[in-house]
Amino acid sequence: MLTVLLRKDLLIEFRSREILISMVTFGAAVTLLYAFAFRPSPQSMQTFAPGLMWMIFLFVSVLALHRSHSLEKEFDAFSMILSAPIERSILFVSKCLSGFIFLVVAQVILLPLFFLFLQLPLPSNLGQMMAVFLLVDLGISAAGSLLSGTVMRVRVNEMLLPLLLFPMVTPLLISAVKSTAAMMENQPFSQWQLWFQLIVTFVIVYSLVGYLIYDYVSEE
Repeated sequence: MLTVLLRKDLLIEFRSREILISMVTFGAAVTLLYAFAFRPSPQSMQTFAPGLMWMIFLFVSVLALHRSHSLEKEFDAFSMILSAPIERSILFVSKCLSGFIFLVVAQVILLPLFFLFLQLPLPSNLGQMMAVFLLVDLGISAAGSLLSGTVMRVRVNEMLLPLLLFPMVTPLLISAVKSTAAMMENQPFSQWQLWFQLIVTFVIVYSLVGYLIYDYVSEE
């Protein structure tokens, strides 16, 4: 059933392309804005690049997380899914994985643009950076899917979701920025190991919490 739900979300996006187009367009526009704003000071760009990079990914993730639930709000499709004879925790896992996939695809497109437009050198430890990015994406998707399912029936859910999500993922984003900055400076893993452990802890905690309580937060 998990593969059926995940395939449904991916097929809807493949046919409409609403989520990915909006994510990539917004991310590219902000990247260009950064490029023009920091061009006179490349040293400042090198210093602030990790924080600016994760700000872009946090903002584009809100677009994916909100849209993934709002699509099923139309015609009361979400209530019909809840009435199906499946565990609602499986629905959380499918939403989490679909949001994770959308965010990874957007990053694959936006990261080269970010390094190209801002004239930043590629770090030598790309394998470590990919592992950190995937974990942070999974943490954002887990926390965002839980919140998106909670506020989807609220009238102003498009405003409430970022207001709740940004404070919730602040520890994750701080750890991501610190880890990315260390990797871009080619520091050894021992110097940013604590931040990596915080990322892993965040992913495990919110994945388990979402899996266990989604049955309750999805109730009307």
